[in-house]
Amino acid sequence: MASITLPARPATHPHLRPLNILRDLPTVADLIELCFSSTMDHEGRRYVQDMRLSGNDNSFIQWANRAAESTSLPLTGYIWEENGKVVGNVSLVPFRHNKQRVYLIANVAVHPDYRRHGIARALTERAMLHAREKTVTDVWLHVREDNPAAIALYENLGFAERARRTAWFATTDANAELPAANLRIVKRNARDWETQRSWLARLYPDFLVWHRHWNFNVLKPGFWNWLYLAFIDMNIRQWVALQDEKMEAALAWIPYGARESLFAAVDETSNPKALTTLLIQARRDLFQQYSRVAFDFPKSKFDPAIEAAGFKPTRTLIWMQANL
Repeated sequence: MASITLPARPATHPHLRPLNILRDLPTVADLIELCFSSTMDHEGRRYVQDMRLSGNDNSFIQWANRAAESTSLPLTGYIWEENGKVVGNVSLVPFRHNKQRVYLIANVAVHPDYRRHGIARALTERAMLHAREKTVTDVWLHVREDNPAAIALYENLGFAERARRTAWFATTDANAELPAANLRIVKRNARDWETQRSWLARLYPDFLVWHRHWNFNVLKPGFWNWLYLAFIDMNIRQWVALQDEKMEAALAWIPYGARESLFAAVDETSNPKALTTLLIQARRDLFQQYSRVAFDFPKSKFDPAIEAAGFKPTRTLIWMQANL
């Protein structure tokens, strides 16, 4: 990917200043909620509420001022202020990947009354310049697929699409009806692991692991891994769909708390009904323990198969990257 030439640092803009953790967090939370309330999910609403609570927690603020550049929280950023009112925001979230620092540009928000005046562009450019000043060259952001204006802005600034992923959820249902198909559902066999791992590597790529923290080593067969999972009390479930004794799809349940916990593995040539069948089976089998299940998956030809299993999309995000 070609590097981006940033403009020379402009004179300090009278409306643009660094985020002040001491006084800005509750106001920024209000702005983010105003701008994204129509598309905000439960996790997003909790995130906004946490920002408000943190802004009123003196011990948190003291810690945050020291840790802003070392923790994967939105504690660094810039705001746009006019007449004493915060009308624009951008956050910079630091991560580490392969011993290198990565920045995620997030929470690019502009009050509806102040849009189309170049504020979002100015904030994003300042965030990119901040990354350059910190000698960080790998910068990411994600944007909703249904926001063409923002996509165009980021493309114009030199960001390129790297992935397009949809978040799905469904309620569990012990009586969900399995489709009629020439498929057999079995537990994952050790001999299927290498194929499953190669499919997972393609569908959950390493270049996003800095943010998603996918770790599929827990799915590896063998006594020592079983002993480790028993020690940490992690109850993993795995299903495989066979057609003519050939694996068509695999599905794993890894209880990672509030984050997505289902991980599907299919080949590009797999029978879509195999994925549908496994997802419905998971909804049935997990009914006793969980009220809903969720997972993240690339946008693909398998979308109708996922919907056929009773899952609904919450959002599709385009992941974009720029090398500064």
